[in-house]
Amino acid sequence: MKAVCIFLAEGFEESEALLPLDIMRRGGLSVKTVSVTGNRTVAGAHAVPVVADMLFEDLKGDDVEMVVLPGGLPGAANLDAHAGLGKLIMDFASANKPLAAICAAPMVYGKRGLLKGKKATCYPGFDKYLEGAEYTGNMVEACDNFILGKGPAAAAEFGFALLEKLAGKAKAEEVKSGMLFA
Repeated sequence: MKAVCIFLAEGFEESEALLPLDIMRRGGLSVKTVSVTGNRTVAGAHAVPVVADMLFEDLKGDDVEMVVLPGGLPGAANLDAHAGLGKLIMDFASANKPLAAICAAPMVYGKRGLLKGKKATCYPGFDKYLEGAEYTGNMVEACDNFILGKGPAAAAEFGFALLEKLAGKAKAEEVKSGMLFA
């Protein structure tokens, strides 16, 4: 069964992983957290331990509907350094499948040259890694198959953008209203 996969590395920003996860599951999407650490329990940037649904080693690329990368440090750098995730990202990019990242994590795509000529956002200061992108500084930026968020304050808006991409605007608005965002 295809699922949105949120990849967790040591030092991930908890709110940027868990709020979009919550929003998408409320919208009826299948969402899995995937640890790239070799352990199911992953410590976030603020020492909050999260038990991932699965390990990267158990993931089949064909089962991934969308790649989602939360930011945080050193979480984003740890995601960037993971060879298997890097290959999955490049496979997704070449197939024009949906790729999402927030805060420091858009650098993972930018350093691979995937954002060239696209509007992009990320945590201020990390725009230096967005090779060839047009940095907008917007809270959320959707361009082609990419959805990018600026930082922790954008976590909800980012989550709703992901839900809208996969389940439609009406479903995103329904969940927003139910969560009192409307």
